[in-house]
Amino acid sequence: MRYFVVVLIACLFVWVGATAWSVEEQEGMADAMATKTATATFAGGCFWCMEPPFEKLEGVRSVTSGYAGGTEPNPTYEQVSSGKTGYVESVQIVYDPSRITYEQLLEVFWMNVDPTQADGQFADHGKQYRTAIFYHDDQQKRLAQASKAALERSGKFPKPIVTDIVPAATFYPAEDYHQDYYKKNPLHYKRYRLGSGREGFLQKTWGRATH
Repeated sequence: MRYFVVVLIACLFVWVGATAWSVEEQEGMADAMATKTATATFAGGCFWCMEPPFEKLEGVRSVTSGYAGGTEPNPTYEQVSSGKTGYVESVQIVYDPSRITYEQLLEVFWMNVDPTQADGQFADHGKQYRTAIFYHDDQQKRLAQASKAALERSGKFPKPIVTDIVPAATFYPAEDYHQDYYKKNPLHYKRYRLGSGREGFLQKTWGRATH
């Protein structure tokens, strides 16, 4: 009888401990879900100019300049800028989908590029500066295609929209000196943005600066 009581008490402790652990686990899962992130990748010409519009958004965790769309491993800026690698200057965005949607990111993307320019972006010419949306799943693909179609129907641009919508592959971060360039070299960045024609185009198209 005493042995049975001891076993019963031991089982009770195990059950209570398991229940407590289960509650803690559920709380941990809830926290993980609350901090779940997603990734978006866009190419809009010079990546210096594509960081600021996204970094200022609520719900965006990080924006990284880099290279996407090519096949050779570990490309350098010199290689990509030659236009011979297939890579395109891009930004990769990590965001909290409970605070900002992919549709909102798409809207910011369209408002910071010339989607009708096939040979690059503004003063930067070459395939390495073309516009592109790199989707990470079927939902992003569907939303990107729908947003492009809506922009085409809007008549905002007199020329065809040539922005590619293609699957995301390996993304390589650019060299450190390219990251947050607009913060590290604000005067040069502003001169470049203005001199490239981007600033004037966005002002004319949307009636305000979008960065």
